[in-house]
Amino acid sequence: MTIVEFIKNYIKFCESLSTWVGKGFAWCIVILCLGTVYECTMAYIFNNPTLWNFDFSLQMYGALFLMSGAYALATEAHVRGDVIYRLFSIKTQASIDLVLYFLFFFPGIFALAFAGIDYAGNAWRSLETSWNSPAQIQIYMIKTLIPTAGFLLILQGLSEVARCVIAIKTGKWPERLADVEETEKILMKKAEKGEEIKI
Repeated sequence: MTIVEFIKNYIKFCESLSTWVGKGFAWCIVILCLGTVYECTMAYIFNNPTLWNFDFSLQMYGALFLMSGAYALATEAHVRGDVIYRLFSIKTQASIDLVLYFLFFFPGIFALAFAGIDYAGNAWRSLETSWNSPAQIQIYMIKTLIPTAGFLLILQGLSEVARCVIAIKTGKWPERLADVEETEKILMKKAEKGEEIKI
């Protein structure tokens, strides 16, 4: 296996992992909605609100927010000021991305991952519970997602760096998995090929 094949396989692995995790945690939205419906039913129909639902909702939202980061990076769903950026050549875009990953992305993500280990470890040692709720819901398990999200973002970030290196060398961005390709790009490719676009 050549180094280029290894890098492409790594990129494919990271995108697959980020997609799988992102889609798995997307179910937190359904759980969050069901919890909200349950709480509204108990509070407004049965006049018996729960003590635990607010903290539960915060945990579902937090899990969704943390664990969708790598998926957002893999799908290019993050915010980007690309008004001028898209006018540059692919090699220039990749060079800018590469510099910005090392200047801004990795320092923050490494801090999240490694500081998160201590943060989650302390929560597990004390079996931490929520301090702002009478239900005292356990929160040490949800804090484990902080370093987990950090390490997933590191893996996906390294994949993005590998993409930049390939783009600098070849002048072409490597293809993303169809599952993580932006809808706009898919439609543009179909239009270029003259394929029928179904909406």
